Amino acid sequence: MHKWIMFTLFTAASLLGLYLLTFALPAKPVDEAASLPEGMSLLKVVASNDFVFDQEEYKVKVGDKVRLKLSNKSGIHGLHIDELKVVLDNDHPETDLEFTEPGTYKIYCSIPCGQGHTTMESTLIVEAA
Repeated sequence: MHKWIMFTLFTAASLLGLYLLTFALPAKPVDEAASLPEGMSLLKVVASNDFVFDQEEYKVKVGDKVRLKLSNKSGIHGLHIDELKVVLDNDHPETDLEFTEPGTYKIYCSIPCGQGHTTMESTLIVEAA
């Protein structure tokens, strides 16, 4: 009788393992920067329902070619940089920029997303090369 119980448990564990290997493993992370044109880097800004961007400051250097990409971790957010005429949202989540002058630019959420919307800000700093 013990043999049948052990056989049944082993079979169930094997089937569960096979199922997990086949269907339930998370997708492998994708290197988004690998598909960028040569000489371009990725600047990913992640927004969340905590009414924050993932960093208080983002830094680049004059002469950098950057693909600015908005990623909404939770909720619906937008990204706006007035001086650079950048407007990103779910329909247009990325844009390519080349920085020619140093400066500091305010990044803010452009889509009313809840109570903390007015304080959802960050800074883009373009440093001299």
